[in-house]
Amino acid sequence: MISHIQSSLTEAQTALNNLLANPQALASIEAAAQQLITSLAAGGRIFSCGNGGSMCDAMHFAEELTGRYRNNRRGMAAIAISDPSHMSCVANDFGYEHVFSRYLESHGRAGDVLIGISTSGNSQTIVNAATVARELGMKVIILTGRTATRLEPLADVYVNTPGGQYADRVQELHIKVLHILIELVERHFCPENY
Repeated sequence: MISHIQSSLTEAQTALNNLLANPQALASIEAAAQQLITSLAAGGRIFSCGNGGSMCDAMHFAEELTGRYRNNRRGMAAIAISDPSHMSCVANDFGYEHVFSRYLESHGRAGDVLIGISTSGNSQTIVNAATVARELGMKVIILTGRTATRLEPLADVYVNTPGGQYADRVQELHIKVLHILIELVERHFCPENY
């Protein structure tokens, strides 16, 4: 069993090292942070969404901005699209693929940012959300683990963190990216925390 644990950790380490060695991915993370900073500075809001584990990441990202990351500071405008009553209503009336886009139709506005998280880069719910966000004049940041996806042409910033054959390694890299984005936003608005 120890050998399986070591193998799993080595695989995760390799994925992280590959991300560290990828200048294009690092530049896209920097561009995503700048997009968030620009929006928040102008009074915009950040919406995040994803399915399954990616929804958990979207929720974690938003609560770290509205609550606290490392040190106390004012809350920042971030919303994870995860309200169960909204999602069950829209899924029932329009189909699950519209649960995020319908929320943005109701609440999104020009100057806001959508962070759509999809390990495959092809989730229909995120494609629909990104489409509506662009129609509203929002900026779109996509976190994925693949290239040449349906979401790539819809993104203002496309953060690709290939983690291997399965989604779990991609998700592990996504949470690292999301934490870095929070830190970069905090460093801009609350430099005293660093």
